[in-house]
Amino acid sequence: MPDLGGIVKAYDIRGLVPEQWDEDVAAAFGAAFVSVTGVDTVVIARDMRESGVGLSAAFARAAAAAGADVLDAGLCSTDELYYVSGSRDIAGAMFTASHNPAVYNGIKLCLPGARPISMDTGLAAIRDKAQAILDGHPAPAADKPGTVTAQDFLEGYAAHLRGLVDLSGIRDLNVVIDAGNGMAGHTVPAVLGPVDALSVVPMYFELDGNFPNHEANPLEPANLVDLQKAVVERGADLGLAFDGDADRCFVVDERGEPVSPSAITALVAEAELARHPGSTVIHNLITSRAVPEVITENGGKAVRTRVGHSFIKAEMAKADAVFGGEHSAHYYFRDFWFADTGMLAAMFVLRALGNASVPLSDLVASYDRYVSSGEINSTVADQSAKLSEVEEYYADRAGTSVDHLDGLTITFADGAWLNLRPSNTEPLLRLNAEAPTVERMRELRDEVLAQVRR
Repeated sequence: MPDLGGIVKAYDIRGLVPEQWDEDVAAAFGAAFVSVTGVDTVVIARDMRESGVGLSAAFARAAAAAGADVLDAGLCSTDELYYVSGSRDIAGAMFTASHNPAVYNGIKLCLPGARPISMDTGLAAIRDKAQAILDGHPAPAADKPGTVTAQDFLEGYAAHLRGLVDLSGIRDLNVVIDAGNGMAGHTVPAVLGPVDALSVVPMYFELDGNFPNHEANPLEPANLVDLQKAVVERGADLGLAFDGDADRCFVVDERGEPVSPSAITALVAEAELARHPGSTVIHNLITSRAVPEVITENGGKAVRTRVGHSFIKAEMAKADAVFGGEHSAHYYFRDFWFADTGMLAAMFVLRALGNASVPLSDLVASYDRYVSSGEINSTVADQSAKLSEVEEYYADRAGTSVDHLDGLTITFADGAWLNLRPSNTEPLLRLNAEAPTVERMRELRDEVLAQVRR
């Protein structure tokens, strides 16, 4: 029998198909999900991967046999699935492996109201129940099985987003959008097509889970090259790049230069605080220092969290935060059930630029205050020992402060800072460093790497 411990991650299910999981495993997850959570209605959806058709159908049949009514939303972005879960207050199961290669697939599960499920809040129990089913202990069939009904929610999702960000009065903008053959090719026409001011140049909008043009992972610079070139050649005002399931959005300015997700977080935070004065905004601890500065300058309360969407979502709900942003280009909104949506973040950028008389590079310059190293991975034999070594190395520096919210963070008197986080799945330490100048950032980066890699 398959070992589900290898594919059930901290907050989702993901693995090779069929080597690590197949339709029998998907059915076990469907029965386990209903059995463990007790939900009576589940919306399921899938991205463009070929394996998603059979996997989602198997999950649906088993969930219905366990007593839940299933709404099959068909092809969706992950944030469209969250829209259905949130607006109807029902559980959800999104079949996607996001930016991973075609041989992967996965499931992102949520409770009614798009509330996340992590290992601590039910995913471990679902894993164990599914494993028991696969090991020969089937879940009891419901006295009254549920139904499976196909329903399309795309127009409702699009209308909901346009109701949150009004783009009707903006100036004309030319925007190149790279869908990476992912689900943005399905959702962008519905959401942005009716906006008269937008002239959209589509790139790789054909849904293809084999990703024939490039990986659907805009976090990797190589996957932005086509978009950057197109923006410059066409004289566009900006470019947008989405990942495979379209829950993350990256922005390129009119020069073809990537805009930091921290700058986008600050821009959206400022807009949301203008609508909701004094609100809380969440940011993870490796976003730029500029983010909490902008939040404070605009009268908001900045709350810092660990890296990872389960931490962001939990803290947002706890603090009733209006918005949350991560360095990885995940953006979360109170008006979207505290869930993440790349499309809504993109619309905030379009509105800000459409109401400005300057190019995007000028618009975001005030949010780009520091120089970042980006994330740098180092293989180490003993993560804890190396963290202790680095902490000890800097212990006597005047004006430094140390915290252990997520790995090791050291902040220096001149405003520079570093964070070293251990990977949960590999023998790696992940370094992020930031400083007021390029020279200081490079000095700090190289100094830390010398300690980590010796």
